[in-house]
Amino acid sequence: MVTKVVDLRSDTVTKPSEAMRAAMAAADVDDDVLGADPTAHRFEAEMARIMGKEAALFVPSGTMANLVSVLVHCDARGSEVILGDNSHIHVYENGGISTVGGVHPKTVRNNPDGIMDIDRIVAAIRHQDGALYYPTTRLICLENTHANCGGKCLSVEYTDKVGEVAKSHGLKLHIDGARIFNASVALGVPVDRLVRAADSVSVCLSKGLGAPVGSVIVGSKAFIDKAKILRKTLGGGMRQVGILCAAAYVGLRDTVGKLADDHRKAKVLADGLKKIKQFTVDLTSVETNMVFFDTADPRILPDKLCQVLEQRNVLAMPASSKRSSFSPSVEL
Repeated sequence: MVTKVVDLRSDTVTKPSEAMRAAMAAADVDDDVLGADPTAHRFEAEMARIMGKEAALFVPSGTMANLVSVLVHCDARGSEVILGDNSHIHVYENGGISTVGGVHPKTVRNNPDGIMDIDRIVAAIRHQDGALYYPTTRLICLENTHANCGGKCLSVEYTDKVGEVAKSHGLKLHIDGARIFNASVALGVPVDRLVRAADSVSVCLSKGLGAPVGSVIVGSKAFIDKAKILRKTLGGGMRQVGILCAAAYVGLRDTVGKLADDHRKAKVLADGLKKIKQFTVDLTSVETNMVFFDTADPRILPDKLCQVLEQRNVLAMPASSKRSSFSPSVEL
C-alpha cells in the first residue's frame, strides 16, 4: 500500500500531468536558438495575446525572467531600480541585478498587503540635479501576487497608479508576475487588464500552472528583441525548447480554471489551523494559495513542527523562526 503524502511546501512541487507528458512527447520541435522551434513560437504568441502585450519569450526560470527584464530596462551600469524591501527580486534572487548587471536596488518598505506606498515610491525617485552623486532611477518593480506577504494581490487600481507615476517620471514598470494568474482569478480581473500599465511582466509556468520548467517574459517587440539577446548571454538559450513549451501550454489551457479551488483549499486550511490554540492565523490575509501561520506556543518551533509533520507524511516549510507556511496546489 502506497502511503499518501500531502505536500504543502510550495506550489512549485507539482508533477507534470499525463496530458503534459503526452504533449511533450508529441511536440513539434526545432532549434529555438536559431528561432525555428514552431511549438515555442505558438506558445509565446499565445502568452503575448493573453497578457495583452506585443511579444513574449520563454526562459528557463523566474529568476532569469526578472534578471533579463531588469537588465533590458536598466541598460546602463549604475542604473537604479525601485522595488520592495521584501520582494522576491530583492530577497531571493542572489542579488543578480547588482552582481551581473551593475544595477543598484533602492528599496521601499512593503506593507503587509504587499504594496509600497505611492508617496514613498515618488520620494525614492532620484532627481536629475543629483546625477553627479546618485544612481539614475530607471525602473520600478512590483510583485503580484506578493509571496513574502502571504500571496497578497495588488489591485488593478494600485498598479495603474504606479504605472502613472512611472510614466510621469520617464521610468519603466516591471511586474514580477510569477503568480499573476492567481491574482487575476482572486481579483476577478482579466490578466491583460491587471498588467496593462506594465512595460514588462514575468510569468512563472512551474508554480500554479503546474508545468515542469520555465517562465515567460512579455512586453513590446523591441523589449523582447533585447531580452532575447540577454537570454543568450546568460546561458538561457535552449535548442528544442518546444518540449517544455508544450507542457506549459497544457498548464495554461487546463490549470488556470483550477486556481480558484487552490484558493478555496487555502482558506479551508487556514480556518482549520485557527481552531488549534497553539497557532495564530489571520483568515483575512489568505487571498490566494498561501497560508502563513505563527506559533503562539514558544516551545513549538517551525523547524521542529515541520519535522513532526513530515513523520506524519505532511511536508511543509518554515517561513521564519516563528512562522510556517502551507501552499495548497492543484494536485491536492
